[in-house]
Amino acid sequence: MAEFTVARDGVSVVADEHGEGVAVVLLHGLTATRRYVVMGSKALERAGHRVIAYDARGHGRSSPAPDPDAYGYDELTRDLEAVLDHGGIERAVLAGASMGAHTLLGYALRAGERVAGLVVITPAYDGSEASSESLARWDALAEGLRRGGVEGFLEAYGPPAVPERWRESVIKVIRQRLAQHEHPEAVADALQAVPRSRPFSSLRELAAISAPTVVVASNDEADPGHPRAVGEAIAAAIPGARLVTDEPGRSPIAWQGSQLSKVIAEVAAQAQNAAPTS
Repeated sequence: MAEFTVARDGVSVVADEHGEGVAVVLLHGLTATRRYVVMGSKALERAGHRVIAYDARGHGRSSPAPDPDAYGYDELTRDLEAVLDHGGIERAVLAGASMGAHTLLGYALRAGERVAGLVVITPAYDGSEASSESLARWDALAEGLRRGGVEGFLEAYGPPAVPERWRESVIKVIRQRLAQHEHPEAVADALQAVPRSRPFSSLRELAAISAPTVVVASNDEADPGHPRAVGEAIAAAIPGARLVTDEPGRSPIAWQGSQLSKVIAEVAAQAQNAAPTS
């Protein structure tokens, strides 16, 4: 593993790189870190891919933004571009979950020539503005984290709205994710800034995306915070996009690193086959 740091406008983004071959960049969700996309799976590297994963600004080992409001998608897409530039990567397959999914969609609209393929994992944004109720909940989570750390966040979060058999696992993962951050106050800032930002204004804009795309949508029973209907709508909006969903009653594909890696590898192979030859 080679760890490296990318500096951009006062922020140090920490990343790591494994393997060689077609470049795959992994983008995590809000409150997560780079380890929470393929959950530590090494399947992509073993399959012959150059895998780069990084901690978003303010998350994990990356430094906080210079301004508490500077966690929106404009900044997040520019950080992604800085990572690509640092690695000398002209085109990459981008795979991101939730906030990471929204970031890669925003980037594909802004710099589609650098996108070889997309894996959009459990998106939650459908082009509409966040409701006041939704923003109030994000604000409460941020305040809980600031005042009481992980336990304060969990108190504000409340009982997970998932079947009983999954609740203990969900709480365990939340604890593990939040314990990975060197700057929890920055994560609290992001909890307020990211939901107030928009990576695109309308689903209609996604018709401009031409890269091979797969959307991974979880069933609402397992992941109500990332509605399956949003994944379906995004897949319908992107020309030729394929929708991958869970089998009823089974653990979500988005939670299984090896299964998710297979989906990403399929997109990478499709992108490689579609690449223009000189």
